[in-house]
Amino acid sequence: MPFALPKIGIDTRKISFIGVMTALCISSNYLMIFLTNIKFMDLFVFISGYTMGIFPGVSVGILTWLVYGTLNPYGSNLPTLIATCMGESLYGLLGGVYAKLSPRVSPTSFPSVRATIAREDFWVSNLKLGVIGFLLTFIYDLFTNVVTSEVFEIPLVPYLVMGMPFAVAHEVSNFIFFFFAGNALIGAIQMLTFRGGET
Repeated sequence: MPFALPKIGIDTRKISFIGVMTALCISSNYLMIFLTNIKFMDLFVFISGYTMGIFPGVSVGILTWLVYGTLNPYGSNLPTLIATCMGESLYGLLGGVYAKLSPRVSPTSFPSVRATIAREDFWVSNLKLGVIGFLLTFIYDLFTNVVTSEVFEIPLVPYLVMGMPFAVAHEVSNFIFFFFAGNALIGAIQMLTFRGGET
């Protein structure tokens, strides 16, 4: 009897999705590089985890920072790069977890845009995403600032105080992005996925 190699299941759909979302994160980062700490990347990574699962979400976060954190005009060092990869992967991880905890709507039952905006639960859901985005960003900023202060041997409290304007810009902008665009992008991706023959 001939020896048969074990079959390795590779979900090409998820691999393609990881590639597309990573490219979207990287390209949008460079387009918005003049806006310090204001990027769509965190939202895209969260949505990757929500729509495709924890592994794709975490992968998009890590791969994005491996490229953007290395080819960056502001410079790079290994400990900070590792910290940003870990911090960014948290968005994908929590996106996947939140998807398992929150009710999903079948793409076939999506109401019209006008009817959706008029519903109270639509805005409650948006607010939840906004708060999640804000809290995740607060954790990310705190974690990466602690690592950076240790790497460059800067006293933590003064460093946090100096970085507060940048942290506030990051956290507030992410609240806005998650609030206004989170559900819309999730719904769009789910609709495209459904129309593509996958449920």
